[in-house]
Amino acid sequence: MTRRALISVSDKTGIEDFARALAERGWELLSTGGTLAALRAAGIPATAVSDVTGFPEILDGRVKTLHPAIHGGILARREEGHLAQLAEHGLGPIDLVCVNLYPFRETVARGAGFEEATENIDIGGPAMIRAAAKNHAGVLVLVDPADYGLALVDEVSQADRRRLAAKAFRHTSDYDAAISAYLEGADGAGTAGAGETLPEHLTLNLSRVAEVRYGENPHQPGAVYRLGAERGPVLDARVVSGKPMSFNNYADADAAWALAQELAAQEDQPAGTRAVCVAVKHANPCGVAVANTVQAAWEQARDADTLSVFGGVVAVSRPVDLAAAQSMRGTFLEVLIAPEVTPEAVEWFAAKKPDLRVLVADLAAHPGTLDVRPLAGGFAVQRRDTRPWDDLCPEVVTDRPPTEQEWLDLRFAWAVVKHARSNAVVLAKDGVTVGLGAGAVSRIWAAERAVANAGERARGAVLASEAFFPFDDVVRLAAGAGVTAVLQPGGAKRDPEVIAAANELGLSMVFTGSRHFRH
Repeated sequence: MTRRALISVSDKTGIEDFARALAERGWELLSTGGTLAALRAAGIPATAVSDVTGFPEILDGRVKTLHPAIHGGILARREEGHLAQLAEHGLGPIDLVCVNLYPFRETVARGAGFEEATENIDIGGPAMIRAAAKNHAGVLVLVDPADYGLALVDEVSQADRRRLAAKAFRHTSDYDAAISAYLEGADGAGTAGAGETLPEHLTLNLSRVAEVRYGENPHQPGAVYRLGAERGPVLDARVVSGKPMSFNNYADADAAWALAQELAAQEDQPAGTRAVCVAVKHANPCGVAVANTVQAAWEQARDADTLSVFGGVVAVSRPVDLAAAQSMRGTFLEVLIAPEVTPEAVEWFAAKKPDLRVLVADLAAHPGTLDVRPLAGGFAVQRRDTRPWDDLCPEVVTDRPPTEQEWLDLRFAWAVVKHARSNAVVLAKDGVTVGLGAGAVSRIWAAERAVANAGERARGAVLASEAFFPFDDVVRLAAGAGVTAVLQPGGAKRDPEVIAAANELGLSMVFTGSRHFRH
């Protein structure tokens, strides 16, 4: 009996070669719409599904394959009773279903409107895939061009058929999850205010994009996954030199890149005109600088804390040239990520720092708005902290307002402290961090760590805290170290005492009215 394959794909990668190979092996090909036209244009014989069903495509192509001649042929078990029923009604079995779905996620990702997005919700495709996967003992189901070669062997094992069926159900499950997330407004494409609620049901649609040797520690298995159809600057970065990325490398590079891009986007430090360098260690910034060149920014960020930057991850906002690469000669780093690395710099890194992972970020990739944190037995989900500086209404609460340079440094320090783990305090001067205290269980301890880290560099610096001061102790500590201006959210019961202390000590203080806790 001649074997029949139904081919209907939106992603036509490799489809002509695959269909031609099937035809040469004696398969009868059934097809629809654009796929049918593509096969015929390539000289590959194919029968229209409408010729099999005896019914034309209707409703602008919305109904093509939803017919007993198709689904009966897919779902019939290869046993006497079912095959006899097919024969009784003049129907034949379908032995292979090669289908991938309308590009719904891609349509949403490029910003299409609601009507176009919903028109790209496939109905017949998932129905055929699920039917074939259910009946995988007798029907081969293919949703991925990488699997086409399996159909070109004499006999496909039941183990492979089951694996392909599982892949098919996962394919339709991911597709449905993307649609439900879009309709519920949780697809990551939009924004939500503090008063908006997240959906009652949230499906995390994850697909593995990279294997790592292990997780945070050698005894923990680990991998990196994509959430839905989202792209990520680090997730989709190209490794142009060095070893494969580790679990911790991904986490630290993502943190470093996010802060570098936020600082590069500030209006008073426009991207492309000033270079930003961010060094991260264990998910916390340890040295951050803004300068006129990548080399200068790197050297200032390195010198901000030469001890902590050892073994760190570095992100820069502008291309890395040979001079910038060579300036990193004396420091051991795990990862460098940049929007571009010149061929000369790549060659130098490969020769002089072969273990350094050098990444070129995908600038077109922007993470969605969901922030998902694991819990035992579940997840905590929130919108990302993307509130920009320009959305704030900074209020000078002391007698002395900040100078122009203090304003620049306060804004710089506010961006940095937002990306540090709470409790966090940052000291900065002239666009460089001079002291950081992060991850402390007490705010005064965070401040003490930042001041100790800064030493004499604290004189003339500014201080930013991601949360308010419950007492005036941080202000007095800062003033004693030579800090001249302070930025904090405000809103504590003892704000009047804190402000009075700042006035007494001659500090300028600004309230932002917005917290930036990060746990």
